[in-house]
Amino acid sequence: MSAVTAEEAGRQVEEVLDRLAATEDAEACAAAEELVRVLMEFYGAALGRAVELLQRPADQSPGSPLEGLLGDELVASLLNLHGLHPEDLPARIARALDGIPHPVEQAGFDAASGVLRLRVTASTGCGCPSTQESVRQAAVDALACFAPEVTGVDMEGAAASREPALLQIGSGPPRAVSGGRSSATAS
Repeated sequence: MSAVTAEEAGRQVEEVLDRLAATEDAEACAAAEELVRVLMEFYGAALGRAVELLQRPADQSPGSPLEGLLGDELVASLLNLHGLHPEDLPARIARALDGIPHPVEQAGFDAASGVLRLRVTASTGCGCPSTQESVRQAAVDALACFAPEVTGVDMEGAAASREPALLQIGSGPPRAVSGGRSSATAS
């Protein structure tokens, strides 16, 4: 990859936008300008975050300066986008899963399809499908930043030794009121 100066890159972007404007397709030109704006915001945010992380005092940083950069979702996304993230895929998957608030373990990864199978390793509430979906979505969100090669996440069924669901028990039978009606049916 050859080094590109900021001046040269700016000139190339302007040339492309000028060519689009010359096509008289206002919609395509507006879309291209919006694309450039969104990318500039993304790059600016990631670079700003990198500078912020590198300026932290050593006693406030998690490990080495590189560790701080690799552990940041925004910076990791930019590194992955350009194939510059120094960690291999298994390390990035582990980093992503370590960052979610649910205890999960990998049950397998199919590189051909990009699907990662996960298993919940501890109780995550009632065991309801909505709880499983929230765990899956947390993993999907984290993996998008750290391991974009993972294109899908499947949750394996809960282990047989899972804790039973919480059962709600009332405080006792309904109290009787005058007239033989219970308090639950009294108006």
